Amino acid sequence: MRIRRQRAAAALLALVFFFGRIVLAQEAVQKLGEIDTSYYTPPESTEPYSNSNTAGPIRNVILLIGDGMGLSETTLAHLIAGGAVGKLHLERLPVTGIVWTNASDTLVTDSAAASTALAGGVRTKKGVIGLSPEGGRVLTLSEAAKQKGMATGLVVTSSITDATPAGFVAHVPSRRDEIDIALDMRKSGTDILLGGGRSYWIPESVPGGKRKDGRDLIAELEALGYGIPRNAEELAVAKESKLLGLFENDALTTLPPEPSLASMTAKAIEILAKNKKGFFLMVEGSEIDFAGHKHDSGEVVRQTLLFDMAVKTAMEFAEKDGLTLVIVIADHETGGLVLIDGKLSGKDMEVTWTTKYHTPTPVMLYAFGPGSLAFTGVEHHVDVSRKIAQALGITDFPRVTSGAKTIEELATSTKR
Repeated sequence: MRIRRQRAAAALLALVFFFGRIVLAQEAVQKLGEIDTSYYTPPESTEPYSNSNTAGPIRNVILLIGDGMGLSETTLAHLIAGGAVGKLHLERLPVTGIVWTNASDTLVTDSAAASTALAGGVRTKKGVIGLSPEGGRVLTLSEAAKQKGMATGLVVTSSITDATPAGFVAHVPSRRDEIDIALDMRKSGTDILLGGGRSYWIPESVPGGKRKDGRDLIAELEALGYGIPRNAEELAVAKESKLLGLFENDALTTLPPEPSLASMTAKAIEILAKNKKGFFLMVEGSEIDFAGHKHDSGEVVRQTLLFDMAVKTAMEFAEKDGLTLVIVIADHETGGLVLIDGKLSGKDMEVTWTTKYHTPTPVMLYAFGPGSLAFTGVEHHVDVSRKIAQALGITDFPRVTSGAKTIEELATSTKR
């Protein structure tokens, strides 16, 4: 009798646990209503972009990174914007691959380690910018391109000193060292810097400023000939060969009257393309990740579509130019987004989320232009970076200058 009661109790607990999980799962399901996409211009065709010049010479590289943009995120945006038969602009790039994202010390990466891998071809620890796990300085694609005489640019919707853009020009033990990252950027000679993060460039004596060293890095670059557009109107008419445009104290709102990611991308290409030796441009849709952390499905759609408009801008140039390699990729997926159901039209989509953080799920890569066929298959972020370097004729890459101190020693040493 006692055994029967124990079995019955165990069975009851199992039922409660099972059905309780079902109820919790149902409560976590979001049913999306109407989502405004009036700001988005979908492709006129769903056919792949014509990739006729896959073996020709490469003059320019445009690397577009959707922060936190997994396959579920692009699929959701695709369904909302065009239904099951539509496509995003990025989905029209004809060459595709699958990319692993793990850091050197953990399966689930962050934007710092992922950016260091994508920029320098080296796996490093989470939170680390431009340094190897042993503290060595990692040469980045942007730095190597600059050494070849190419023009370089970074365009983002986050702070320009945030982890992803930082990984292309900075070398610090922690992504939180945005004051030091701004100093590295000021020294880098990068031709175009557009995004947010004004606070990290100006002294505390100025409203919103966070620099304790009293330096005004914006004024310093202006003295070196940089144009300093302060709003969308000034950016639109800027003619200088170098630009520093920081349109918010921190991340952009991605709402008018700020310049859009697409318009910042267009201006960057307009200026960088004047360099006869070519250019390297990194563009980040930073806030797909922000929305994923918040489980804001509607905002995921908006940020993904805003990013896709920047892809459209890049592709309009690349198609005409014929010498530009375009790569679209993510640094990682954020939120564990799962699509459950919905109509073929994209209406009444049901979604749920599995985590508030990043996931180790591989991400998609999309490529177009000369050299693009090298990016098929399953690879890692570091392979992508190394192939870009090879395409540009950058030798001895990846390249790490041995550091005298480890990451831990650097993190506890006196600030610059």
